[in-house]
Amino acid sequence: MVHRSKITTLTEFIIQRQSEYPHAKGALTRLLNDIATAAKIVNREINAAGLVDILGTIGKENIQGETQKKLDVFANEMFITALKGGGECCAIASEENEKVVSFSNEFSELGKYVVAMDPLDGSSNIEANVSIGTIFSIYRRVTEAGGGTQQDLLQPGVNLAAAGYIIYGSSTMLVYSTGKGVNGFTLDPSVGIFCLSHPDMRFPEPANIYSINEGNYIHFPEGVKQYIKYCQENDPETFRPYTSRYIGSLVADFHRNLIKGGIFLYPGTTKNPNGKLRLLYECNPIAYIAEQAGGKASNGFKRILNIDPETLHQRSPFYTGPKWMVDKVEELLQQNSE
Repeated sequence: MVHRSKITTLTEFIIQRQSEYPHAKGALTRLLNDIATAAKIVNREINAAGLVDILGTIGKENIQGETQKKLDVFANEMFITALKGGGECCAIASEENEKVVSFSNEFSELGKYVVAMDPLDGSSNIEANVSIGTIFSIYRRVTEAGGGTQQDLLQPGVNLAAAGYIIYGSSTMLVYSTGKGVNGFTLDPSVGIFCLSHPDMRFPEPANIYSINEGNYIHFPEGVKQYIKYCQENDPETFRPYTSRYIGSLVADFHRNLIKGGIFLYPGTTKNPNGKLRLLYECNPIAYIAEQAGGKASNGFKRILNIDPETLHQRSPFYTGPKWMVDKVEELLQQNSE
C-alpha cells in the first residue's frame, strides 16, 4: 500500500520543477493548473455520459468537416473558459474552432502563452466507451501585449514551452513535459487531485507493437505497405512478428505504446495525401512527448517538430514511437520515393 505521505501531487511537482528555472514567475505553472482543472470537469462529464443527455451529436460539423459530438462542444467550452479565466493564456487554436480564439480583456490580454488543443481526441469512440483524451501544446507568444493572434500560434514544434495530453479511461491521467522528461499523473477521484504515478516515462525496450488502421492498406504509400510486411515477418532476434494493436484514438494508441513499447502510424493515403492528423494540436504535442521519452516523430521524411506550420488546421502524415522503429519507416518511405 502506498502511504499518503509519499504521494506527490501535480501542483507540488510543478512547483518543485519551477525552482529549476530561477527567473520563472509561475505563469506556466498556473497555466498547467488551469488545464488540469478543466480536465477534471471534462472527466466528470465523460464519466456521467451514459446517465445524462450529453451523448450523441449536435447536428453540426466542425471546421474539419467532422460531425461534432455534444462532448466535443462541452470539452471545448470548458478548456476555453478555464484558460481565459486563468489569465496566463491570450489565445487558443482548437480543433473545434475555425479561427483563433483571442482573449482581449483585463484577465488574459497580457498572457504570455498561447495554447493549441484538441479538446476531445477520439470522440467518435465515445458511445463505445473507449478511452478518449485531450491534447495540448503551449507556446510563448511572439507578438506584443493584447489579444493573441494567429502569428503566435503558427510556430514550429521546436518552439514549444510545454505539451501533453489527458487520457480518460479506466483511470484518468495527465501526461506532460516542459522539456525535461515526461511525467504522468493519475487522478484520484476520491479527492479530485492528480498524483504522480508515472515518473520519468520512457519508451520501453524491446518494443513490439505497431498501430495502424490496416483497413486502409490499399491506399497506403508503398513504403508503409512494406513496413507492415516487415512487422509481420518472423525474426525472433528483432522481436518480430510484432503485435498489431489499434484503437482509433490517437491519445489511447500513443499512451499504450508509450507504456508497452510500440510505433503509431498515420500515413497519408491516395485520398488524403497529408493524412488526417493536425500538425499544431495533434502531431506537435505528441511528437514533443515522444522525443522527451526517448523516441522520435516524423512525417516520413522530416522531423515533425521542425515543420513550419502555414495554417491552423494543417495536416501531416505521422509516425511516432521508439527511434529505431521510426527510422525503419523513414528508410522504406524514402527508398520508395526515389
